[in-house]
Amino acid sequence: MTGFGELAQQTALYPQEALAPVKVGQQRLLIGLPKEVSLQENRIGLTPEAVAILVRNGHQVVIEKGAGEGAQFPDHEYSEAGAQIAYSPQEVFASDLILKIEPLVEQEFGHLKNGQKIISALNLPSRERSYFEFLNEKHITGISYEYIEDKVGGLPVIRSLSEIVGSTVMLIAAEYLSSANNGRGIILGGITGVPPTKVVIIGAGTVAEYAARTALGLGAEIKIFDQHIYRLQRLKYAIGQNIYTSIIETDTLAEAIQRADVVIGALRPNDGFSPSIVTEEMVSRMKPNSVIIDVSIDQGGCIETSRITTHKEPTYRVHDVIHYCVPNIASRVAHTASMALSNVFLPMLLRAGNTGGIEQMMFANRWFSKGVYCHGGMLTNPIIAKKFNMRHKDLSLLLAARM
Repeated sequence: MTGFGELAQQTALYPQEALAPVKVGQQRLLIGLPKEVSLQENRIGLTPEAVAILVRNGHQVVIEKGAGEGAQFPDHEYSEAGAQIAYSPQEVFASDLILKIEPLVEQEFGHLKNGQKIISALNLPSRERSYFEFLNEKHITGISYEYIEDKVGGLPVIRSLSEIVGSTVMLIAAEYLSSANNGRGIILGGITGVPPTKVVIIGAGTVAEYAARTALGLGAEIKIFDQHIYRLQRLKYAIGQNIYTSIIETDTLAEAIQRADVVIGALRPNDGFSPSIVTEEMVSRMKPNSVIIDVSIDQGGCIETSRITTHKEPTYRVHDVIHYCVPNIASRVAHTASMALSNVFLPMLLRAGNTGGIEQMMFANRWFSKGVYCHGGMLTNPIIAKKFNMRHKDLSLLLAARM
């Protein structure tokens, strides 16, 4: 007999069962995925693969029937992943946490319950004061995903969608330059013996970077303008090619726009709104049947002649220039966009469950707080407070007190 056996007999030491460790503060989330009612919105916030991971981690997901079909994710894939299929929006909005793409619309307000958590876009320029007052009355904790920051100060949702939009926008430009759409009848790019297409990009962010990569690959001639030299320097470094860049200056920009075949407006917003850079006079001097695509339209637009359009009627003409001003360009490639969104939301939801819920995660992560637009009747986003002159209290003070 071994020494351990003798010791066990003498002292009655025998192996015993032990309880598995339980994560402190873990909360089971009830997540609702409603079907989008906004016009031609096809995206969804979580893919079936993401739902399966959430379910395996003890969370519950309720999805409205047909919510993923626009993104080519059928109901049976969600059901097989462990989600519950709901047959009415009321069933979905009974969840504690609602994850949707477009902002809440009036017909959805009646489904909300007090103290609910909502993650969605905000599209600040189109919101009225009454919108936030209603959320305050319901004590809704609303998280606008376009303002969510990561630990290094980046905007992960905007970054992912901007990569998609930047890659897609040049394909849209090529489509409307063609004779089939009464465009200039030119190819986007260049071939032997034919001058390349002239593309002007206003803004030097992620959209501009991916649009420039696509245009350069097709052989187009590119000029990029921005208000800040450091953004232009960073863009040139990221692309790795010697492209024309310039600070926005009226005469230089006006001349470039006059010669352009395609103008892409992709300027980052200031305080929630994109500044209007291209005047109507500049547009009037452009070539007939040239194309303007204002990616910044959901933040007010950076081109004076821009107005919001839809996927059903995406274009209109001003001074015989084709304008494409659809705010949700990423919805054109809904499957890809949904996967990109899911990659951001899944880790966030898992973290929320591990820390005890959405509000607990907010207090545990200072960098997350800028995405909050309403919390228990108290505004926490300074951009919204400034626009509507509403009560604002810096959430970081509360975070500092609770950490």
